[in-house]
Amino acid sequence: MYYPEELVEEIRSRNNIVDVIGSYVRLQKKGSNYMACCPFHNENTPSFSVNPSKQMYYCFGCGAGGNVFTFLMQYESYSFIEALRALAERAGVALPELEYSEEAKRTADLKSRLLAVNRDAAKYYFYQLKSERGKAALEYLKNRALTDDTIRAFGLGYSTKYADDLYKYLKNIGYEDELLRQSGLVTMEEAKGVYDKFWNRVMFPIMDANSRVIAFGGRVMGEGTPKYLNSPETPVFEKSRNLYGLNIAKGQRKGFFLLCEGYMDVISLHQAGFTNAVASLGTSFTAQHARMMARYVKEVLLTYDSDGAGVKAALRAIPILKEAGISARIVSMKPYKDPDEFIKACGPEEYQKRLDHAQNSFFFEVEVLQQDYNLGDPEQKTRFFNEMAKLLLQFPEELERNNYTEALAQKYMISFDSLRKLVNRLGVQLEPSRVAAQTVEREREEGRRRSRPEEGMKKSQRLLLTRLIEEPQAFERVKGIITPEDFTEEFYREVAALAFEEYGKTGNVNPARIINRFESREQQTEAAELFSTQLPAPMDEAQRRREFADTVVRVKQNSLQIQYEKAVEQNDFTALQGIMEKQKGLGKLHSSLNPG
Repeated sequence: MYYPEELVEEIRSRNNIVDVIGSYVRLQKKGSNYMACCPFHNENTPSFSVNPSKQMYYCFGCGAGGNVFTFLMQYESYSFIEALRALAERAGVALPELEYSEEAKRTADLKSRLLAVNRDAAKYYFYQLKSERGKAALEYLKNRALTDDTIRAFGLGYSTKYADDLYKYLKNIGYEDELLRQSGLVTMEEAKGVYDKFWNRVMFPIMDANSRVIAFGGRVMGEGTPKYLNSPETPVFEKSRNLYGLNIAKGQRKGFFLLCEGYMDVISLHQAGFTNAVASLGTSFTAQHARMMARYVKEVLLTYDSDGAGVKAALRAIPILKEAGISARIVSMKPYKDPDEFIKACGPEEYQKRLDHAQNSFFFEVEVLQQDYNLGDPEQKTRFFNEMAKLLLQFPEELERNNYTEALAQKYMISFDSLRKLVNRLGVQLEPSRVAAQTVEREREEGRRRSRPEEGMKKSQRLLLTRLIEEPQAFERVKGIITPEDFTEEFYREVAALAFEEYGKTGNVNPARIINRFESREQQTEAAELFSTQLPAPMDEAQRRREFADTVVRVKQNSLQIQYEKAVEQNDFTALQGIMEKQKGLGKLHSSLNPG
């Protein structure tokens, strides 16, 4: 860690986890905890729990968990240092300036250094746009009706006609070749030498949700190919996990996002006042994109191009959005190609009218389906009704399915009863394959559960650790009996060592402080899962003592057995004698822990 443990703990303790998480998701008090729908996976029933006494969170659905640092690292994609700095600022804690040696600079966090390269490259491109070299590029943007404020807000720039301009600049300010290669901004080949990824292009910095430049897109000036070029994926840039414009759109609180296809669509819409527009980045819309959107909105209006490719893209996106718990509507751009063209031709007021009359995504799917059939031909009309009925089967709830059936029956002049019977008949015909699919999935899930069983001894160690953390007075009851070494599961042993250490110092155990001692997010999540283990249902005091005694004895017995096997292997007869004496005393141990 870069900062002293005491300072890290002070920052954590001064940021109440309920307040911090409550600024991102809506929490509702339930008993002594707070609950919400998990921001890290899609769900309708809240399973995300925030525990104020333990200062930690845990989702019983997806297993995400940790303390206030972990939350920011997971939600905002921060590094630990970035989370620490954000929480220090929130709490009004001044962090000391750190001096780095040359070696420390070389071994600093790769992601932070790549972000620094991208930031400096963005500044360079912006400067070039405003220079004499960028005159034609600036004129191009002005001809696209972009204002100086918009150009500045999106950090637009220009890469010059010289194939190694950026490389020379970044080298001159101190960046080494290997880092520049990993940034994706520079290509290094033995035959061709070193050259910039982008040259003679209008540049679009791509920012993450926290407004950090993570990549670039470039639109060629003139007739070169490809017309649009994006950065390759790097340790700070994954196309399927980022959306262009999200850094601005996420704070607009309009209740929905406008999903576009390109950079210029997003920029034009933002300039026209529609600042909740975003776009995917040179790739098809993915489930990761949808899950990212679901953190902020429950509805998306698809404002794709009006051509055939745009229609296909919308049809692909609808089920992905639905799976993420997001409802979708379709905005028609006809007779214009895309939002950018529409805004220029008709203005923001007319575009708003298109938003107000956006089409239900299911009716859009049916409308597109209809285009494949000639409804004047009885045979084709029958086939169309059969395909339409199959689409209606996507609604599992009968009331909702009937409402859509009624609406389609009126539109296509077929009786409601006839269409409903057709839907029901197809449902019966398709049911065996659906049941089979559900059976396969259920068997897979059972297989997954069998592949990661929680063995009896692991469960006992887990329960004992949970009891010690929940009831620190239990440490006194196991004093001289149980030590961290008795926890044979490696991770549990690490947690136990930290818990015993903290109890010895303070007479208490703080789960959030222990989570802090683990550097990887995976271990922090595992610790949070451990601290969120549900103890057995309430029982009377006698049952409680007996259950505790049984658990302690099982853990000790297992530990002694492992020690015994090791002593036999090493022919250590002195150790064997001592272990056997302790094994004989397990009965008395149980009685001492469960008197009467």
